[in-house]
Amino acid sequence: MKAFLTILISGLLLAACGGNSAKRTPENDRTTSVSVQNYSYRIKNTYPHSRTAYTQGLEFYDGVLWEGTGQNGESRLQTIDLESGRETVIRELPESEFGEGITLLGDRIYQLTWTDNKAYVYDRKTGNTLRQFRYAGEGWGLANDGQCLYMSDGSANIFKVNPDTFRREATLTVTLRGEPVPMINELEWIDGRIWANVYLSNVVVIIRPDTGVVEGVIDFSGLLREEDLEDDTDVLNGIAYEPQSKRIFVTGKNWPKLFEIELVKQ
Repeated sequence: MKAFLTILISGLLLAACGGNSAKRTPENDRTTSVSVQNYSYRIKNTYPHSRTAYTQGLEFYDGVLWEGTGQNGESRLQTIDLESGRETVIRELPESEFGEGITLLGDRIYQLTWTDNKAYVYDRKTGNTLRQFRYAGEGWGLANDGQCLYMSDGSANIFKVNPDTFRREATLTVTLRGEPVPMINELEWIDGRIWANVYLSNVVVIIRPDTGVVEGVIDFSGLLREEDLEDDTDVLNGIAYEPQSKRIFVTGKNWPKLFEIELVKQ
């Protein structure tokens, strides 16, 4: 895995839900010839973030920053005041369940669980549980394009999911220069592309949602300084986009800081 991630970093370092997986055509099958843009980053602002928040999902909606956290007995859905880092807990999961990715679509909030095969749907305004869905396999990341959900399971696949039935209606295999990219984790929809954390790395990949092809690779190495690391500080995970201001935020599991960043082309 470490060797693969080294290659990943240095190797050029559908309007509506439904239908089948994208068909292979001469145009979209030339995955090895796709130009991949490498990026580093610049920190624009730094905000406080709770060291006890094991970040699994992060999303801005209507000016409010939402977060889903993990760990058994500590999994919750909450909002965060950006300036102070103060958390307001909306829902707590049962102690036996490990929370994963979240996304907000209209007045509904979706939250995955890791191995319980269960997705919760909450009312955004009240926090009340509206319903639960069952799904096969593991739940990792979750995002939406305004109509459909996109879900990862820790493999190289992203599933296009109907938000009303939670039925998987298409499968994208994430590829970089023709090779599958495993460990796809937290997801965010930004300007028509899916951004995804690659678990156990400092890498975020930018993915075409119609083909699964990686167009960009962002190396966030060094984002959190050595003096901010503690024994429970975990990996980079958490991408949020504020569409009105076009600001991008990233953090990690049990990180004391949340960063507003801009990309720098390499």
